[in-house]
Amino acid sequence: MGNMSEDKTKERIGRTAWCSQWEQEFGYHINNCYRWNKSNRKHGKKYELLQHIEEPKNPWEIINIDWVTGLVPGEKENFDSCVGIVDIFSNSLRFLPCHKEDTAIKTALIFWHILLETFGMTKIIIHDRNPQFT
Repeated sequence: MGNMSEDKTKERIGRTAWCSQWEQEFGYHINNCYRWNKSNRKHGKKYELLQHIEEPKNPWEIINIDWVTGLVPGEKENFDSCVGIVDIFSNSLRFLPCHKEDTAIKTALIFWHILLETFGMTKIIIHDRNPQFT
């Protein structure tokens, strides 16, 4: 069966056994059980932001951009990729069709014509250093 997570183990024990200090006893045994700690240890560093992102005050003020590539080309203009743009304020998402080979200039033009004309200039753009930005 293997070892369950701490929460599942605590919930399962709580259904069948109880004593006045069972949670403290449980914590002591979990922390000192070699087999449980080996199978349930956390791997790697804790995930966190590299930089603090301020809270946006207006829609489309802070956006997150990522490319989705490897799509089946469409019929009209053979778009094989798209740019996903997420508004951090409202969590709304826009997909802009593009090509995998688009340059930084072409990407900027797509961004300008479709997004900036509709929502205005953004304050912060968060991206994962795609080739279109380098």
